[in-house]
Formats: sequence, structure tokens, C-alpha cells
Amino acid sequence: MSWTIGRPIVVPFDFSEYAMEAVRKAIELASDSSLVNCLHVLPFITPTEPGVAWGMIDDGERLRQSLESMHQQLPERDFGKLQVDVRFGDPGSVVAERVKELDAELIVIGSHGRSGIARLMLGSVAERVTRLATCPVLVVKLQPHPVEAPEAAKSESPQATIA
Repeated sequence: MSWTIGRPIVVPFDFSEYAMEAVRKAIELASDSSLVNCLHVLPFITPTEPGVAWGMIDDGERLRQSLESMHQQLPERDFGKLQVDVRFGDPGSVVAERVKELDAELIVIGSHGRSGIARLMLGSVAERVTRLATCPVLVVKLQPHPVEAPEAAKSESPQATIA
């Protein structure tokens, strides 16, 4: 199936291998890599947190470090001229706002695939983004890696193990 996007694509980016896969898929779909907008969302920090109270951390420094890290992980020589952005707030809401600002055609998001207790405890950013989105959302999962048995286990026959 051939599908090429000519308007902006928003890719929520959390520095994980799942987000990297989403970036690769967005580049594949975009008619130009400059249409891919990678967005990292930082949570708000409270004034009572030790780093803030002692003046060791502030939002400006967090923003600067996040942008620097994004540029390091997504170098232009490997990914083309991606747009990178860092904002503060709830990831689902911030992504939905960015989609409206850009009049984006698509959101491509990596899914960690958590379920059960982990999903209840951590929530699902992909699910929240999907609920709040005003455009189509493509959820990208990693291909499972085959598990190979250790060499010793491969060479032994079942009879040899029983004997």
C-alpha cells in the first residue's frame, strides 16, 4: 500500500526505541522529512521538589537539555531535516494541541504495549493521544525479536538430557 503524507506529521517522542521506530515510519510516510514534527513533552515540576527548591534545576535548563538530546538522538545526517519541539504539560493534551497548531494530517506514535497492572499504573499515552486526536493516529509497535536457544541447548538431544 502506498500512502504519502503531504502535511505535517506529529511524532510524540520519549527517547525510547518505540519512539525511534515511530520516527522511522513517519519519515517513510512523509513526502519530505521536514514535515515530521518530533515532540517531547516534559511534565511540570513543583516548586517543592528538592532540585527546584535548591535552585539546581529550572524549566529553561530542562528544555535546553531535552532539545540538545533530541538533536543528538535524531541527527540530520541520519534522519533528514526533522522538526523538533519540547513542551510542558500532559502528553496527550499537548500532542492534541500541536496537531491543531500545525493542521497535521497524521500522528505516528510508538506503543510500549503495556498491559494489566503496568498499564493501570503508568497509563497509556498512546491511548490518550488517540482519544484526544483530531486526525488519524498510527500506532507503531516494534517487531518481536525471535528468542534463540543457547548453543549448548541446541546441540543436546532430548535423550541425551534424560540419560
